Amino acid sequence: MLGKTYDSQVCSIARTLEVVGERWSLLIVRDALFGGATRYSDFQRSLGIATNVLKSRLDGLVETGVMRRHRYSSQPELYEYLLTDKGRALAPALVALTEWGDQWATDGEPPILYTHSVCGAGITQQTVCADCGRVDDPAEIQAVIGPGMPADRVPQQA
Repeated sequence: MLGKTYDSQVCSIARTLEVVGERWSLLIVRDALFGGATRYSDFQRSLGIATNVLKSRLDGLVETGVMRRHRYSSQPELYEYLLTDKGRALAPALVALTEWGDQWATDGEPPILYTHSVCGAGITQQTVCADCGRVDDPAEIQAVIGPGMPADRVPQQA
């Protein structure tokens, strides 16, 4: 969807950006996840996005499996756009982006709060070590070669 691929990058962040890295795509997913938007007119009204751009982004989200089209009327033929499991799995990433924005890109208090619909308590996104628990210092996080790294991309030990 970006018009540029990251074929030379062996990185899940780069692959994710190919799917949802364009700002309108993430805002569409946000509105579907947290605003209940499903119809073309919902997204158009909420985002004020140009119709050709909205159509392109919705088509791309359907093509990549983040959303699916569901016909809700045959006369006239009308569709709604529903998040798939793949699309709903973006919720933690959007909460994390919101928290970053609340700290670094918003003046004053957070404009949106996420809460647990069952009990009403606040929702946060955290980085957690499988052994130690919550990790608050980003300097304690390191990237290491994973099992999906192609052998020809693994640095040779001296």
